[in-house]
Amino acid sequence: MALLRELGVFAAAVPRSRGGAEMTSAEQTRLIETIATADASIGWCVMIGMDSGIYSGFLTEAAAGALYPRPDLITAGWIHPQGRAERVPGGYRISGDWRFGSGITHCDVLAAGCVVHRDGEPEPDPLTGDPVQWRVALAGPSAYDVHDTWFTTGLAGSGSRDYSVRDLFVPEEHVFSFHAPHRAGPLHAAPDAILRKMSGVPLGLARAALDHVRGLAPGRRDRETGAPWAEDPRVQATLAEAEMRLSAARAAVYTSLDEQWTRLSLGEDAGTDARVATALARYHAFRTARWIVSALYDLVGGSSVYRRSPLDRWLRDVNTMCQHAVAQDSVLRTTGEVLLGGTSRSPFF
Repeated sequence: MALLRELGVFAAAVPRSRGGAEMTSAEQTRLIETIATADASIGWCVMIGMDSGIYSGFLTEAAAGALYPRPDLITAGWIHPQGRAERVPGGYRISGDWRFGSGITHCDVLAAGCVVHRDGEPEPDPLTGDPVQWRVALAGPSAYDVHDTWFTTGLAGSGSRDYSVRDLFVPEEHVFSFHAPHRAGPLHAAPDAILRKMSGVPLGLARAALDHVRGLAPGRRDRETGAPWAEDPRVQATLAEAEMRLSAARAAVYTSLDEQWTRLSLGEDAGTDARVATALARYHAFRTARWIVSALYDLVGGSSVYRRSPLDRWLRDVNTMCQHAVAQDSVLRTTGEVLLGGTSRSPFF
């Protein structure tokens, strides 16, 4: 983590005016893809930790400076409104239990999604008109109890532990809505700002698995026929299809991100089709990575089941990351509804 900080990885999404690199969504994704090719858990933590630069754009300058005095600071946390924020003079009293605090073991700022209450009742959202008001509270990780719960199938190195707090005061200026950015520009121009770079993790993992299996081919023979792998039609077809699927998934991700960024940079609304394209490309990247790793796992066969095989870890990692909301079939229902003229119920669309 110290090396990643020193290299400036966590400042990738920080505005240049605050000492960051202000990378585009596509550039952030490529950076994460490169890191995830080496290690998916590190890629996942970097993807989450980079949110510092994005979150800071939803805060006032004074609040951003207080919470993020340096551009290399790391944010972690679960932003879905599982907690409760009771409105009090000057801010909120936060209570709740949250899961999936990826990177919580080394973060500087911890986020907690909450439903705002006033006098014990949910408060409607004046920005969206929704009957409940979703806000994200930011505080130092030492204010929370962190629970050692991350004993999981995959992404074991992400440290995505549970955390909780009772009656924590958070000042008004350290609580924000994704619908009310304080900074102009594409980094903070749409509710999906923190999701755009996520595709880098599955794309990098799939690339690593493909490179590994291609590297096995020169010295490997089919166990039953004795035929060299390089001459085996089954091996040839599997690798070709995997490369084809990965190339198509990457193209969809980067094309959609570039188009969205261009529109947002011009001050335009991204538009329904552009938002749908990025959401579907992200979903497809996760599902494609799972298909590729599963196909390669089967191709290599029995030796894949041992912990010494990197395919064992890639299979566990990719199945775990595909349990994230962005890789669920509900994405297809939501985007299909929007394409047919409906309204999304997702807070990120």
